[in-house]
Amino acid sequence: MRILLTSVGRRSYLVKYFKEALERGDEVHVANSSAISPAFQCADATVVTPLIYDEKYIPFLKKYCVEKKINAIISLFDVDLFKLAKHKSEFEEIGVTVIVSNPDVIEICNDKWKTSMFLQENGFAIPKTYIDKENAVSHIKSGALTFPLIMKPRWGMGSISVFTAENENELNVFYDKINREIQKSYLKYESEMTIGANVLIQEKIYGQEYGLDIINDLNGEFQNCIIKKKIAMRAGETDCAETVEDEQIYRIGNRLSRILQHIGNLDADIFVKDGVIYVLEMNARFGGGYPFSHVAGANVPRAIIGWLRSENIQKEWLCAKKGILAHKDIQLVCIGKDNI
Repeated sequence: MRILLTSVGRRSYLVKYFKEALERGDEVHVANSSAISPAFQCADATVVTPLIYDEKYIPFLKKYCVEKKINAIISLFDVDLFKLAKHKSEFEEIGVTVIVSNPDVIEICNDKWKTSMFLQENGFAIPKTYIDKENAVSHIKSGALTFPLIMKPRWGMGSISVFTAENENELNVFYDKINREIQKSYLKYESEMTIGANVLIQEKIYGQEYGLDIINDLNGEFQNCIIKKKIAMRAGETDCAETVEDEQIYRIGNRLSRILQHIGNLDADIFVKDGVIYVLEMNARFGGGYPFSHVAGANVPRAIIGWLRSENIQKEWLCAKKGILAHKDIQLVCIGKDNI
């Protein structure tokens, strides 16, 4: 079996997880738009692709899959997910399984305004959220909304251009700044679809933050929800966390799964304040918090390979031991080996 991980970036750990899960003779191929990628150092084969928005991107991947006899593709990047989801049937025609949710699911997760609307319409608690600055200011003046407020790009990922506004002056400054920074980054492509409504203004929730790995099989059926209590964050990702049990949070994960019917792993962020569980964001892929589940005993890559092979899945692959506290480390990866 040959697995291709696209937009791999610095997710070296996922490359290693899949290599460990495969049998002798199987291969993990990785793709990225830049060769300056730490994950390139631990894969069986690597390829530099056109940019995701390039019209040559999908034809390039299809050609590579045929030449290298790739069995399945898994993307690790939000923007890539939507592109692959729209072309999923084309890959199926050449015998390649793209492990990605339907386009409507990807859009709900990638578009943070649609995320809020989806959650609200389905009865989940969410922070007060606005896409119209004047509407937000009106609610501030009426006392329905109070500072501090979180401000971020509608199509944002990680911690790109995320600010906390403490007053109306900062709200105006950050609003303009985020719009400018969107145009300087890859976020500008999605933002072209929603010009004038690209900055999310959100009530700041003070409470305990948790990360969820909500696992569905390749048919979109719920398998498990692994809960991690976040201890520390860095650059928008979980830096330290502990696996825990919580029946109420588990039910939230289960319900999200059954409504979305996503494929594979769904990474979700929630806050718990005064007994209320607020859902903030969802990412229809392996998130930066997955390693905490893996180190606690889960092995979703092995389960995915099993599903691809139509094997019986072992229950422990989808479960994590409780009370496992872990912290990410910083390691240097030498990329330019030829220059040593």
